[in-house]
Amino acid sequence: MGCSDIIRKGNRLTTAHARIPLCLSKGTVMRARLLIIVAFLLLCASFAVAQSTDDHASDRAYIKQAESNWAESVPTNDVSVLERILADDFVGVYIDGSHYSKTDAIKDYRSPPFDFVSDHLNEVEIRFYGDAAVAQGNESWKKKDGTAGKFVWTDTWIRRSGKWQVVAAEDLVPPGAPTGRP
Repeated sequence: MGCSDIIRKGNRLTTAHARIPLCLSKGTVMRARLLIIVAFLLLCASFAVAQSTDDHASDRAYIKQAESNWAESVPTNDVSVLERILADDFVGVYIDGSHYSKTDAIKDYRSPPFDFVSDHLNEVEIRFYGDAAVAQGNESWKKKDGTAGKFVWTDTWIRRSGKWQVVAAEDLVPPGAPTGRP
């Protein structure tokens, strides 16, 4: 049955065999094909997003653990954590706005007084951008004198030769919270 088999009866279109015509115009066929292509691309994109999320699962776990290790190393002054996670070209910004390097951070860890009794990671959100990641989080700390507070921070991680390291960090203390400096 072709398009010529369509018969107009009043305001209704019908076919010679009283079936719904399957006659499609060129534009309708093109729209249908386009719809199928778009649906296929959306399906492929959803698989790509799911795969990229899974691709970063181990990286996310490593960075989260490293951030926790860094917080926990503040009261213990465990220099090995800094040596492992800070890149040689690392630059950090203390809460007072001053800058410090990896060498400065290690020197501070080795120089008394050691004021912190505890420092724990509360939460961290990590976003990936290829071989870069931005970790934003906060941690709670307590000093020997009983003062307690919170750091809020952003760390920039870079993967070089398959190894994730922090290249930049900025810490701040939320308004109204006591200050402390690791």
